[in-house]
Amino acid sequence: MKYAVTAWFWFVFLTTAPVLFVLGLVLFLVAYPVDPDRRWLHELVCRWCHWLWLHASPGWRTRVEGRELLPSGACVLVANHQSAADILAAMGLFHPYKFVAKASLFPIPIVGWMMSLLGYVPVKRGSTSSMGQMLDQCRYWLRRGMPVLIFPEGTYSQEGLLRFKRGAFQLALEEHVPVVPVIIEGTPQLLEGDGIWMSPRASIRVRVLPPLPPESFAPDAVALAEQVRALYVNTLAATG
Repeated sequence: MKYAVTAWFWFVFLTTAPVLFVLGLVLFLVAYPVDPDRRWLHELVCRWCHWLWLHASPGWRTRVEGRELLPSGACVLVANHQSAADILAAMGLFHPYKFVAKASLFPIPIVGWMMSLLGYVPVKRGSTSSMGQMLDQCRYWLRRGMPVLIFPEGTYSQEGLLRFKRGAFQLALEEHVPVVPVIIEGTPQLLEGDGIWMSPRASIRVRVLPPLPPESFAPDAVALAEQVRALYVNTLAATG
C-alpha cells in the first residue's frame, strides 16, 4: 500500500506542479502592479498545496485550528519542525506570510522557481552573512505589514523539540511585532524521514496558539526563544 500511495502522490505532484507554476507566473505578471506583496499568488499556492497535494490520498486527514487567532498585520509565525511535510501543513493556514526556507531549495526547478516568485526568504544554514541577509529581508516584509514564518529549530527532528534559535525572536523584538506559535503534529506519519516514501494513513493537526504581544516578551532574544519553546513543551505535553 505504501508503494501505491507514494506512486500516486508523485504522479499527482509531477503532473500538476508545472500547471501551478504556469498559472502562478501568469498571476504574478498580471497582478504585480496591484499586488506587489504577492498575496494573491501565495493564496493560490496555499490552496493548491493544501487541497490537492495534502489530500492526494484518502487516508490523509488534516485539521487546522485557530486560524481566527492570526493577526491581520505583521507578525512572526514560529512553527515546530518534524518533517519536510511541515511546509505543506503550514500552507493550510490560508494566511499571507513569507516562508524562511533553506537556500538549497530555491534552485530546484518549478518548486524553487515558485518560491522565488513568491518572495520567500532563503537562508544558508551556518552562514553568518546569509543569516544577516535573511533578517534584512524579513524586516523588509514585516515593515510592509507582511508576516514571516520561521522554523526556529532551523532543521527538522522527529526526536522532540530542538533548541530554538534566536533569529525569529530577534526580529519580533526589534520590529515590535507579535510572536504567533503554530504547533504542527502528525507530519512524520505522512513522510518517512528524508526519503520519498509516503504512508497510506496520516493524521495531521495544525494549531495556532494565541499571539504573544510584544509587551509580554522576555527581555532578549535568547530568553524569548526559551519562553516560547517552554510554551511548546507544555502544550504538547498537555495534549499528549
